[in-house]
Amino acid sequence: MDLVRIILAIILPPLGVFFQVGLGKHFWINVLLTLLGYIPGIVHAVWIIARTPDTRRI
Repeated sequence: MDLVRIILAIILPPLGVFFQVGLGKHFWINVLLTLLGYIPGIVHAVWIIARTPDTRRI
C-alpha cells in the first residue's frame, strides 16, 4: 500500500499525505509546500509516507 501512496505523492503530493495521516498538520504543511514548489511537496510527502507508520491498517 505504501507504493500506491508514493505514486500518488509524486502525482499529487497532498493526496499521498492525506491517505497516510489524514487531515492533520502534515497535510496542511504539504499543501503549503506544494503551493510554494512542487518538488518540496513531493519530498515532504515521500518523507511522511516513509517515516509514519500506517495506523489505519486493520
